[in-house]
Order: sequence, then structure tokens, then C-alpha cells
Amino acid sequence: QVQLVESGGDLVQPGGSLRLSCAASGSDFSLYDMAWYRQGPGKQRELVAQITKGGGTNYEDSVKGRFTISRDNAKNTVYLQMNSLKAEDTAVHYCNAALKVYTSTLNDYWGQGTQVTVSS
Repeated sequence: QVQLVESGGDLVQPGGSLRLSCAASGSDFSLYDMAWYRQGPGKQRELVAQITKGGGTNYEDSVKGRFTISRDNAKNTVYLQMNSLKAEDTAVHYCNAALKVYTSTLNDYWGQGTQVTVSS
């Protein structure tokens, strides 16, 4: 129902910046809570940032103040601006779309991932 395509991953030096983009298609984008997750080598996938259909945001503690999630409903796109990148931010980053009613998730969709590597 929803197809997600991430882009923007790259190799950057510590302290550098990247902006990830996630383009959605297939359903009404404005109805979905959107999020970015990441999975580093040998680690579990973890939530990085989320933005609700109403525009509210939440961040994982280690990225708070450095990353900003935003959405443009007219373009069916969600962004993750990443500043002051650290080596520990190295991971495959995945876009997620969740259709929710209150706290219950009815549908959950994932993109293919985009690699972010932070190294000197």
C-alpha cells in the first residue's frame, strides 16, 4: 500500500552533516506517522526520530539537538537533517511509515535503507 524510497546516505567525516530523504507513494501520506530508524553493524534496529501526522516529534536521546526530522506532505516526503555527525551514527538508516489509531499500529511499512558512514 505504501512504498518508501530513501536517499541521501553517504560517507562523511565526524562533525559533518547529511540530509536524508524518504519519498512515499501509494497511500495518503498525511495519515501516517513517519520515522527514521537505524541499524549499526551487529546491532538491533533502533528508533532515531519520529514525526506524527500532526507534526509532533520525538528523538532518541543520543541524537537530540543534532538531528531534525521534518515532513512535507505536499511532496509526500520526510527528511532527516543530521548535523554534528559522530562515528557512532554509522548505520543503515530506514524510513518507516505507520498508520495508527491512538497507540495501536494498524499498518507498518519500511524502505530499503540508505547507508550513512561517519569516518575520518
